This record gives sequence, C-alpha cells and structure tokens, in this order.
Amino acid sequence: MPKVLLDFLGYKFFFWSNENEDPPHVHVCKGKQTSSATKFWITGDGIKLDHNKSQIPQNDLKKIARYILENRAEILAAWFDYFSRL
Repeated sequence: MPKVLLDFLGYKFFFWSNENEDPPHVHVCKGKQTSSATKFWITGDGIKLDHNKSQIPQNDLKKIARYILENRAEILAAWFDYFSRL
C-alpha cells in the first residue's frame, strides 16, 4: 500500500510500504500509484533519478527534481518516521 506524501504540479509523491529495506527514495506519478512510477533516490548529498517509467515530461521532471531537492530533509524525515512504524 503506498503512503502518499505530497502533491506538486498534480504529481503524487509516495513510498511503498514493502520497500523499507531499500535506501530512501520517493516515487512520483500522476493518477493511480503504481510500482513502476518514476523513482528518485534521496542520497546524503542530494537526489538521483533512478528511472522515469512514468514518462514525466523533461520540463516537469526538472521542476520535480528541484522540489524534491528543496524538500529533501522533510521527505527523509517522513521516510524514517513512516518506516520506523512498520
């Protein structure tokens, strides 16, 4: 079951509850959340696009990446809070 965090430009940002063994990351898509949604790894010094399977247009992808980077601390806090409860 996905945990929706944010909504930006109509895109949903979410975690999957079965991915707590993975390093911190966030999935992004419009509409229904799927396991193949675009994925960004959240690293100690920034973010990294893993894949863009949602086929988000480049212009939006750049805005989303900047948004994730600017909100990285809050997203990481939500990640650790969410997965510490499982």
